[in-house]
Amino acid sequence: MADKILGGLLWAGVAYFCCMAAAHFVGFKMPLLFIYYDTPLYAYQDKIIAFAVVAYICLFYSAARIPDVVPAALAALWITVIGLCLVNLSDALRIVLAGKGTTAYWLQTSLLGVYTLTLTLCWRRAKSQPAT
Repeated sequence: MADKILGGLLWAGVAYFCCMAAAHFVGFKMPLLFIYYDTPLYAYQDKIIAFAVVAYICLFYSAARIPDVVPAALAALWITVIGLCLVNLSDALRIVLAGKGTTAYWLQTSLLGVYTLTLTLCWRRAKSQPAT
């Protein structure tokens, strides 16, 4: 059962990252698809992010099909969550925000963290179950 849930969560990740890539490509700044949705960004930067997100799409697609790839997807996502936390705490972001708060960014980072933790727990449970 855990392997089915894990598979569903990985396919949900593929869908999410496809939406994120599309949003960045067209410049549709919507929270969850654009973590820092209200900060200045040049159109060419959005396009670069969109192309970089394709790597996540490929990684999660592969992980959904090949269980041995799941640890790589988890590592990438945990590093991303940690990186977003560091950005949220950074002086650089504080300067750009000019006094505005970071609550919205922390909420989005937390949601990604919960997704990552859930994936991790499902993966651990799935790999501890005997093969059927």
